[in-house]
Amino acid sequence: MNDSAHWLEGVLEKAGKSPEGGLSLLSSLPLDDAWEKAAEVAGIRQNELADLVAMFFHLPRADLEEVESKALKLVPESLAHEYTILPLREDYRRLVVATADPTNLEAEQSIGFASGRGISLVVASHLELQEAITAQYSPDKDVARILFQVQPDIEDSLDDIKLIEEEDDATPSLEDAGSGPLVNLTNVILKEAVESGASDIHLQPMAHGGVIRYRIDGVLRNSGNMPLSVLTRVISRIKIMAKLDIADRLRPQDGRAKVGFGDKRVDLRISTVPTRSSEKMVIRILDAEEAKGLEEVGIQEPEISHFQNLLTHREGIVVVTGPTGSGKTTSLYAALQHIHDEDINIMTVEDPVEYELPGLTQIQVETKQGVTFAAALRAILRQDPDVVFVGEIRDLETAQIAAQASLTGHLVLSTLHTNDAAGTVGRFVDMGLDRPTLAETLRGALAQRLVRRICPLCSEQVNGNLTEAETQLAKEYGVEPVVRPVGCGGCGQTGYRGRLPLVEVVTVTPKLKEIIFTGGSAAELQRAAREEGSRSLREVGVARVKSGETSLQELERVLGDVKGAPEGAGAGAGTGVEAAGVDAEDDLGGPPAILLVDDDGANRTIAKALLESEGHRVVEAEDGVEAMEYLQSGDAFSLMVLDLEMPRKDGREVLKETRASIATVGLPVIILTGTTDPDAELTLMEAGADDYIRKPFDPRRFMIRVKAALRRAGV
Repeated sequence: MNDSAHWLEGVLEKAGKSPEGGLSLLSSLPLDDAWEKAAEVAGIRQNELADLVAMFFHLPRADLEEVESKALKLVPESLAHEYTILPLREDYRRLVVATADPTNLEAEQSIGFASGRGISLVVASHLELQEAITAQYSPDKDVARILFQVQPDIEDSLDDIKLIEEEDDATPSLEDAGSGPLVNLTNVILKEAVESGASDIHLQPMAHGGVIRYRIDGVLRNSGNMPLSVLTRVISRIKIMAKLDIADRLRPQDGRAKVGFGDKRVDLRISTVPTRSSEKMVIRILDAEEAKGLEEVGIQEPEISHFQNLLTHREGIVVVTGPTGSGKTTSLYAALQHIHDEDINIMTVEDPVEYELPGLTQIQVETKQGVTFAAALRAILRQDPDVVFVGEIRDLETAQIAAQASLTGHLVLSTLHTNDAAGTVGRFVDMGLDRPTLAETLRGALAQRLVRRICPLCSEQVNGNLTEAETQLAKEYGVEPVVRPVGCGGCGQTGYRGRLPLVEVVTVTPKLKEIIFTGGSAAELQRAAREEGSRSLREVGVARVKSGETSLQELERVLGDVKGAPEGAGAGAGTGVEAAGVDAEDDLGGPPAILLVDDDGANRTIAKALLESEGHRVVEAEDGVEAMEYLQSGDAFSLMVLDLEMPRKDGREVLKETRASIATVGLPVIILTGTTDPDAELTLMEAGADDYIRKPFDPRRFMIRVKAALRRAGV
């Protein structure tokens, strides 16, 4: 090895990895370029090259996951970046430092002088160290980058977002969870969720980074990927807002916060659970201003008339049943507003109080303070109520007190978890309530589900031209659909916008009362209810399909009456985008999905083959318009390979739109282009591109760049 040779040449030569003719690395070559070229010509990854370097110099390999905060404080960030080193831990007055260049004596001396410690070196690849230095020293830089790319004037647009009801100085300050960029990024996520009509926000750590998902119209949609370090800090910020313990990530926690968006106020119910690598957070969004009246809920005739008749009783029990998220509480709040009057005393006991209604006395369950449903209900009965709303009947004690209240002249409204209205009787009996008491007190039961409404902006008439999936479902349900969902920008490419209730109402008539008293089965109750004029959930749903309000696919998704429905019979089956894309809910834990955008079919074929050979899933788009449809559909992608010159919408426009949305701002983008413009690379990198490759591309270099982009994104 001659005098001008780089020390990495000696490493590869000793390991038998040096190519014929030598490596030709000059000592003046920057360290990052030297590592990249050495790994490329040897046909190995940088972490494998680091193993060879460690063996060559007889040094240990670095574990960059074990970094002590006190070690970081001993070395300034500027030195870490200048020499590409990372202090790991202090060991017997010696500082263990990870380096990509064990030959750099100047770096060793400077770090020893700055820290006042002797230096022990361990080896890491240059790429590993760059990512680790940024993550350890500057966790806010990723936050600031994401925030800036979403909207340059974002801070001005967030001035009206405030946390409401801050308490005494003993509580953590709003800045404790991080800097201004972190606060603003959190506000962007909350604001976008509220504006999109989401009922829940899921902040979920995954093996390949963090995922933000919004539950819109009852269905989870992927709303953005970001580095796990950023997601963790957003979770900490929201825990501060909810006055939770940010240091405790090993136990589930629950809290609440109230946020103001200008004149609009929103309640947040926050829940965390520990995961293997971090913690997951779910935020329920409650808007008190959206508490609807009974006529606004959307219940059809004759069910709304039956429900109103049940509310005319001044004693007895009326329950609404259904799974979590089926709109039970919304319907009961609407009922309370319907019967509320100045001469009626209405009291509620809830967990939590979801909407604050004027004129009502609402009690929050606090189990730790002894305020349970049963205890609060007993106290309410001494407050001379006319109507009592119990958030949920969960046990025999609460059921018995509710029955006692109804027998003494009170109307009791509550929720219960059963599959249908007739199942209410069996649920009460299973709790231990005797049938004679139940027959005497139960006035009626509602079963409720929510189905998505077909988007009026993009729906298309079926006109008898059914797809294979629609044909099978039409046969099973006995009705042909009138319209089908398609998907557009207004509905997030789902084909649906808003939700409709399916409500089954069973009124306890003398005939049903006798069946309950004598121990009749649920099937007998159902038959008797049909004979008395009650429509089943299935019949109500079929009526919604006939009127063109929803689809058979949506009815199948919610009611599940048809077993083994064909694949593709879900939301948006009429669109090519959703059929080809990556399901945001089911496939988050799979291999990374890559969106490949190029109008040149030959280039797509080559790139797809290379990517799939490494185990990646590839979704192809022929131009920028199709690419944006995929991105807006909520599919989860880990990388986009984007051609620059394309018809309809070019790569520059796609990049700009991608970086302008919180849903895609964290998506790595590699530009693939044949342009010879020398300024193009600089312009595109400034616009938010993560890398730039010229056509025709070298397959090995292309894959190295792809892997580097995925590693930088934490994938």
